[in-house]
Amino acid sequence: MTGIDRRAFIGRSAAVVGAAALAGPYAGFVAPAGASSRRREYGRLRSVRDKRDGMKRLELPPGFRYRTFHQAGTELKDGTTIPGRHDGMAAFDAGRGRTILVRNQEINGPVGAYGDPSAGYDPLTGGGTISVLVNRWGHVLDDWVSLNGTQMNCAGGRTPWGSWLSCEETVNGDDVGDDFTGQSNDGLAPHGYVFEVPARGESDRVPIRAAGRFAHEAAAVDPHTGYVYLTEDNFNFPSGLYRYLAPENPMDVGRLTDGGRLQMLKVVGVDQAQLQEAQAPGAAYDVEWVDIDDPDPTFPAGTTNDEAIQAVGNQGRAQGAAVFSRLEGCTYDGGRIYFVSTQGGATVAPDEAPFGFGDGRGQVWVLDPAASTLQLAYESPGSDTLDLPDNVVASRTGALVLCEDGRGDNFLRGLTPDGHLFDFARNRDPEQEGQEFAGAAFSPDYSTLFVNIQSSTGYTVAIWGAWKSGPFG
Repeated sequence: MTGIDRRAFIGRSAAVVGAAALAGPYAGFVAPAGASSRRREYGRLRSVRDKRDGMKRLELPPGFRYRTFHQAGTELKDGTTIPGRHDGMAAFDAGRGRTILVRNQEINGPVGAYGDPSAGYDPLTGGGTISVLVNRWGHVLDDWVSLNGTQMNCAGGRTPWGSWLSCEETVNGDDVGDDFTGQSNDGLAPHGYVFEVPARGESDRVPIRAAGRFAHEAAAVDPHTGYVYLTEDNFNFPSGLYRYLAPENPMDVGRLTDGGRLQMLKVVGVDQAQLQEAQAPGAAYDVEWVDIDDPDPTFPAGTTNDEAIQAVGNQGRAQGAAVFSRLEGCTYDGGRIYFVSTQGGATVAPDEAPFGFGDGRGQVWVLDPAASTLQLAYESPGSDTLDLPDNVVASRTGALVLCEDGRGDNFLRGLTPDGHLFDFARNRDPEQEGQEFAGAAFSPDYSTLFVNIQSSTGYTVAIWGAWKSGPFG
């Protein structure tokens, strides 16, 4: 990949559109790059006792309560042990104030499938999804295994037709070398795909191969076109933003079919635009899409994991696709796709620098698919303000909830439509010190925010309270 001089890149203004051209509900959702102001939109955080057992696990603003449930190591109603690493999640209306949660379990390694291994996509691998029927206060009414035998199910996306797209953040399989953990891939089926999980049932465990085999992170569906936008978290290498065009419009057929076209985002007039670097305040770009000719490559003997994990993205970058750092959370709201670059942005002090590709503490981007424009919504000035944002979801008002995956205490941060950042929750569980928030999802009536603490001993949390007193309204 050829580097691009920052001044030369910004100087090519034919590829940069003015912020005034980006009209719409999010036009004011642009903070200056490096803006560090943070407000107490709901009030000062204070320790609150868990309604489950009285322990103090979270700090929240006044007027909010919570309950934890589905701790790793406890059992589903069928006796299956709940695995750890609770990650991306979506919420669906089950009627009478109840919600169905479909939750990823980001398990790596050939540890064997939970549930019934014979039903799994790959009986050797321990990732997948668990579905949970709960009320608004986090009381579990039912639960079941809805996908198993997959691997590193990190995030995904809720579809308008009532399903969850669960994404594998790996390309492990017996056709590639061992991954960065040194795990053996002998005997594994190929991984790195998207699987669809209906909210009220189970996945058919059949991957959507044309949506690519790469380090998938999250997905968001544009209901106007049925296009699925996909982020890539390629930890040590450049990442890209993709979209999948299914052969049948999923809004018409009610499911995501295989055999479509995968494309990758490119900045108009700029080859391999270095969007992981520091951005000017309100930076905005015209964008287009390049086709990926081989989204599901077959790897010859001797292919390393590092080679395989870049194979799809390299096809796009050879055609000038844009370069990002660790694209993670992604969500649709109000005609726009919001997505997070976890390590994007200006280079921070050496003692703050994260590992992996990218030297910043995080960016939030917004894509307008109809206008084919991309704009920076927020860029973190440092870890004390916003530290490695990951999963993201929009509230009733359009304000975003950002889940941190940083190096110290992790927060749920709010980002308002006028570009102000605020603290909403802090992980202060002494048994989960430093563990990330993941999978934030509002119940369909917005009365409850469900979120996970991700670790091998993690759990899911239901948070409810005085939403209308602040920006999440």
